[in-house]
Amino acid sequence: MEDEEIILGIDPGTCITGYGIIKGQKHVLDFGCIRPSPKLPINERYLFIFNGIEYLLKQYAPTAVAVETQFVYRNPQSALKLGMARGVALLAATQKKIPVFEYTPKKAKLAVVGNGAASKQQVQKMVQLLLNLQKPPEPEDAADALAIALCHAHTLKKVIC
Repeated sequence: MEDEEIILGIDPGTCITGYGIIKGQKHVLDFGCIRPSPKLPINERYLFIFNGIEYLLKQYAPTAVAVETQFVYRNPQSALKLGMARGVALLAATQKKIPVFEYTPKKAKLAVVGNGAASKQQVQKMVQLLLNLQKPPEPEDAADALAIALCHAHTLKKVIC
């Protein structure tokens, strides 16, 4: 049943990887960011991200992981690094045999705001309202990760209904 589903949403990045963990469509278990030091070599940042996600997987035992798909940047080097951070998230979940689902930023915005071109602030505000939080989740990366988790929860509900 979707109310029992624990979903880890991930907004991957090499500087900041946002995460949000929800149970069903209403309960927030945790949210925040994994922030490797920018002074670390890129390979060590990936390991830091992997270890952070692995910790969350052990701590919360999600039944699904929802990851934001790569947004194509103008800078190919940035796109490659972001893609590798996304790969680290996929690997961590797959290693634990947790199903992985991928959603575009546009689909997540559409799921929570009703507008695929919504601003970051609109996403934060709607995530706050949908999850009954005292204030908008910060930073934006954590709000995006919660939006990805909500997107997956809404997708589950549509499949079950």
